[in-house]
Amino acid sequence: MTKRQLGLSIYPDHSDFERDKQYLALGKKYGFTRIFMSMLEVTGSVTETKQKYQRIVDYANELGYETIIDVAPRIFDQLGISYSDLSFFNELGVAGIRLDQSFDGATEAMLSYNPYNLIIELNASNDVDYLNNILSYQANEPYIYGCHNFYPQKGTGLPYDYFIACSQRFKKLGIHTAAFVSSQIGKIGPWDINDGLPTLEMDRYLPIDVQAKHLFSTGLIDDVIIGNAYASEAELAALSQVNRYQLVLRVDFEGQINDIEKTIVTVPQHFRRGDINETVVRSTMPRVDYQTVDNLPHDNEQAFQRGDIVIGNDDFGVYKNELQIVLAPHQDQRKNRVGHISADELFLLDFIQPWTKFKLIENTDSDIY
Repeated sequence: MTKRQLGLSIYPDHSDFERDKQYLALGKKYGFTRIFMSMLEVTGSVTETKQKYQRIVDYANELGYETIIDVAPRIFDQLGISYSDLSFFNELGVAGIRLDQSFDGATEAMLSYNPYNLIIELNASNDVDYLNNILSYQANEPYIYGCHNFYPQKGTGLPYDYFIACSQRFKKLGIHTAAFVSSQIGKIGPWDINDGLPTLEMDRYLPIDVQAKHLFSTGLIDDVIIGNAYASEAELAALSQVNRYQLVLRVDFEGQINDIEKTIVTVPQHFRRGDINETVVRSTMPRVDYQTVDNLPHDNEQAFQRGDIVIGNDDFGVYKNELQIVLAPHQDQRKNRVGHISADELFLLDFIQPWTKFKLIENTDSDIY
């Protein structure tokens, strides 16, 4: 599996250099390692543009970031850059360029053999045979990446099924991928409309860490980048705590939960049994590990609802202390209701498949914004 990264976005034509520096330093503190930098709205001369971008890229490189700069054909024309000579970007010190618009396949393939080993990142938000066309021209595959678009106008982000189809085209061929999440604080983007900058429309107003969990849980996205600037420190901190390699769900505990139940919820490495059912997600190892520990009945008379966490009580025989996450409403007095999956994360239950590994933690967040 490719190492997964967190990234920030910088807009030199719309932001303040000193504020950019502070933002990148804060990002480094929280483990961010990648930068998306937009060059779609250049207005100055070649010299002015190079100076403006050079100083922030140099600072980013000092901090150890990998910077990929977003360009379009008209920017090549505007800056007098030839597709056969990418020295302008090499001199900037960027790790690669993202092609916001496509060429003919042969051009992208040739670009991937540039002498500077610059990454050529493709627009991944198209469900067409674009990538295979490029690879058919014998592209230099290790230097081909894919990165989705973001969508500043509410209602225009990608629908989930389309996002999956687009992403699968890249991931099934082993291409490194990225997508965007949206800060609920950031106001800076490439254009004068900014209703947030996510890739997925359904994620637009979710807490930023839940957005990241969603993207990582698909198994199709390697890098998660905050589309708008500047995210708050609390948002950066929340993202830094996201497990990039397995799903971790927050649980709101019941008031009567006892010590053994809290242990069963938060300590084990949970996994869903492979022989699944439609009623509950079963994590069965706790019933083995804690089979000798008593667990008196409580909170066991109501109908359980989707997202409830239940644990077998002393009346459940061999199933005592088995942990289950409710998928379909049902009632069973041999189970204690000990908590509920956080409302914002309830939809992530769909990603717990046969043998999926997952963790559960106590929800201690109030409002990260």
